[in-house]
Amino acid sequence: MATLALTAAARILKNTNAPSRATTGASCVGARAAHMLDCFGMSEEPFANVFDYLDYREFLRAYYAEGKRRRRLSYRAFSRRAGLLSPNYLKLVMDGQRNITHEMAQKFALALHLTPEGTEYFELLVRREHPLTPKQKEKLERSLDAARAVHHESRLDLAHSAYCSHWYIPAIRELVARADFREDPNWISRKLRPQIRPEEARAALRVLLDIHLLERDDRNKLRQGTAILSTGPETTQVYVANYHRSMILRGADAIEAIPSNERDISALTLCVGVKGLLEIKALVQHFRRQLLELSAAEPNPRQVVQINFQLFPLSES
Repeated sequence: MATLALTAAARILKNTNAPSRATTGASCVGARAAHMLDCFGMSEEPFANVFDYLDYREFLRAYYAEGKRRRRLSYRAFSRRAGLLSPNYLKLVMDGQRNITHEMAQKFALALHLTPEGTEYFELLVRREHPLTPKQKEKLERSLDAARAVHHESRLDLAHSAYCSHWYIPAIRELVARADFREDPNWISRKLRPQIRPEEARAALRVLLDIHLLERDDRNKLRQGTAILSTGPETTQVYVANYHRSMILRGADAIEAIPSNERDISALTLCVGVKGLLEIKALVQHFRRQLLELSAAEPNPRQVVQINFQLFPLSES
């Protein structure tokens, strides 16, 4: 026989007034968590992703438009960052009135705050506009394709890791189910408990879109996707553990942060045999399915909650 601890905790994450599907512990992958914040802008989302473009002028136009929208960029400011004498050189390049040399591409990459990989890709885009032999052009196109493939794989890896590491990303996926959902980081940040920063909400939306747990409908509105996050068993095990660890910590915080009438935290310590342990696990799994069915059938839910289950031994068998 073994002594077991069985705990269950339900914690309110946010208010909602529209049906939503429960988010369960998905199989998550990822790496380089320290780099993740930079890549997904948990501090600040980049103005544009150079790997999304095959024309460097188009990339520059998108970058400038977003920077101007956020009131963080002007032609003069860009020239200062790039060490350029002409205050409107960026505009001339964007309009096709000036070309960029290799040396100038490096200055632009510095002003654009590109990573080393992004800088290399940007320089390839610049070279693409220069006269090339058929053989040189074929080689350059292969380099561009390879760079985009590596970046896409790395980005998905980081997105999966982000999903598992930040409790509010699964919560925001559920928040999208609200009939009055607004794709506004300020609105989203105010709805979560505890509140997060608007830039964290903005980055979370990007993560969810990257891993297709959110998608856009015919009206360009966000809706829940049905993607399954999974790669190999080793990475899956590591990042599922991160997911559960993050949610267990949120449950512990709820003891002090959430009033007792808005939560239910309970625990049992039992001594059972091998057969009893198997029966308990079956009961827990059955209860989980019942909760999912209840959530799917709920016509007008008011709150989204996190429900954790932990079953582990406290003694040897």
